Amino acid sequence: MSTLTDFRAVYFPYCIERQADGTWLVLNRHYKPVGFNTDDFITYEQFPVSAKLSGLGPAKLKKLSYSGVATGDRIYLYNDGCVPTHDAASMRAYLEKLKLLAGLGLSR
Repeated sequence: MSTLTDFRAVYFPYCIERQADGTWLVLNRHYKPVGFNTDDFITYEQFPVSAKLSGLGPAKLKKLSYSGVATGDRIYLYNDGCVPTHDAASMRAYLEKLKLLAGLGLSR
């Protein structure tokens, strides 16, 4: 299945990425903002897609990371080799990460 026709790859978070101004983007499998279904190059700054996420400290970042390691400015919620929809255990682990994201505060 092409990832551009895969609902999960377009509409579900794959990673979060910290921007230079301290805001975060929630990106899909194509490294586009969640919901952007395109192969076109996207300049994030041209769209109101980043936000300040409160409650996102080092411990929470580690919990969000599929590997339990949170270094750098991009945190992956799942490993590319372990797609959440492939099995129940992977989906449970992914849903726990979405639960953590859903509990964060959000501001522009």
